[in-house]
Amino acid sequence: MAITPPEQKIWWNQPLDKVEGTWVIVALVWCLILFLWMPWWHLYGKQNLSNESYRTSPDRFEKKVQEMVAKYKVGEEGKTGIPVVRPPAGSDVYFLGRLWEWYPILELEKDKTYKFHISSLDYQHGLSIQPVNINLQILPGYETVVKFTPDQAGNYGVVCNEFCGAGHHQMLGKITVK
Repeated sequence: MAITPPEQKIWWNQPLDKVEGTWVIVALVWCLILFLWMPWWHLYGKQNLSNESYRTSPDRFEKKVQEMVAKYKVGEEGKTGIPVVRPPAGSDVYFLGRLWEWYPILELEKDKTYKFHISSLDYQHGLSIQPVNINLQILPGYETVVKFTPDQAGNYGVVCNEFCGAGHHQMLGKITVK
């Protein structure tokens, strides 16, 4: 609401004030900067993942995971004997979430790229890999595929950041990078 009404009822025929025109130009330039920044940041900012999703079934995905575990298993860890898997660099890595674990434990090579295939067998889970900024929603019936290149040696924590039930706080996984 204006302080004073326009002199003419047809306000859009009024000449544009210098200050008003300046702000219109500033706003337009800022919009263009942000519009161009989005694809640039996606490509060079290492902030957003370029991932793909495919329909699958929990049984079919679990079979792929078990085939990978049988082929590349190098040991077991923990009381429950979760398999430790060392897939070759550049290979497809199958990683699944289920109540309340990430399966299997992975051993990867530093500065090598892997193609992660991730799905859930039961509920929606949130996959967060720390200290890198990977954060994905993992849904049953969908296989999410993302390329991952660990650039630091050490242990990476895998956390479920989407509430999935009573054992959610214990849903932790591990990726070791050598």
